[in-house]
Amino acid sequence: MTSTSIRRAIVPGIAALTLALSACGAANEDTGSTSAEGGGDLSGTLAGGGASTQQAAMGAWAVGFQGTNPDVTVEYDPIGSGGGRENFISGAFPFAGSDAYLTDDEGELSDATERCGGDAPIQVPSYISPIAVAYNLPEVDELKLSPQTLAGIMAGKITTWDDEAIAEDNPDADLPSERINAVHRSDESGTTENFTDYLTTVAPDEWDAGVVETWPTEYGGEGAKGTSGVVQTVENSEFSIGYADASQTAELGQALIGVGDDFVEPSAEAAAKILEASPEAEGASDTAVIYDLDFATEEGGTYPIVLTSYLMACQSYDDAADGELVKAFMEYVISDEGQDQAAAEAGSAPLSDSIQEQSLSIIENIG
Repeated sequence: MTSTSIRRAIVPGIAALTLALSACGAANEDTGSTSAEGGGDLSGTLAGGGASTQQAAMGAWAVGFQGTNPDVTVEYDPIGSGGGRENFISGAFPFAGSDAYLTDDEGELSDATERCGGDAPIQVPSYISPIAVAYNLPEVDELKLSPQTLAGIMAGKITTWDDEAIAEDNPDADLPSERINAVHRSDESGTTENFTDYLTTVAPDEWDAGVVETWPTEYGGEGAKGTSGVVQTVENSEFSIGYADASQTAELGQALIGVGDDFVEPSAEAAAKILEASPEAEGASDTAVIYDLDFATEEGGTYPIVLTSYLMACQSYDDAADGELVKAFMEYVISDEGQDQAAAEAGSAPLSDSIQEQSLSIIENIG
């Protein structure tokens, strides 16, 4: 297995986000992670990357993990889910974060299996969060959008804020006759895949591009790179709307989305309910805890536009030090403390006890 310095050479031009920590992290003494409990036994640099949605949570996890492992530096490059999977498969990253699980639609699962020495890669959920529909609409404090209206906006079919479809969802709002600037991810994104999966499921007549990781250019709108790019673009442009991890859109308006007869806000509690009602994906196995979310749910109080972000790793590593660091860090992330840390710092919904237990039993076997 290659060293960290070689990994950086494989992905030139990528400036890794170093989630290093000062001595202040020492307050988090009890990580709840089996491998991390010894404290100070581990050393080295663990460099991964992927989904930008996990960026805030990764910062929190790095602080907690490094509190009992001060000789470890955790680096996470938020280059997007597609980039994370690509660099994991190439061997550039020993672990990756992705808002979409591996499949063989484009051969990624087979490629990852080959990269992991012929063993199926580990895939476990680490982060559950609502995808907020964030908007910058002066004088409109509350915006309600039915699935069909939202799909029409993002497909470029509803182009002004006072369109009758938006007005019907918001009869008491003073909607301006301004053109809508619909903002989307310009990079390959698991958030886009989850968002378009939702649109395809609930409004196929309005959104006919199917489930995609790369935004269809024929639908127009303004592209922005990464979660932070979408948020900044919406913040800086009045009359804009876009989709992004809810934890990073707190300064913007967040639309209430139609579910049955209700309109539901993007809270962690409302997002967590959808996973409880969702089936395991067809490719779920004894190394892959993966789900197909029930975006069409009409269960009251459930926010339907949700992403489940996964951590990906190999079952074994040629470099034992890589395996030891990956195992210890992933155990911390899935632990009670790790999940509580992400909930507090990034607004995510903690994993259920059963998913947590199943995931930890898989991680435990990393060698």
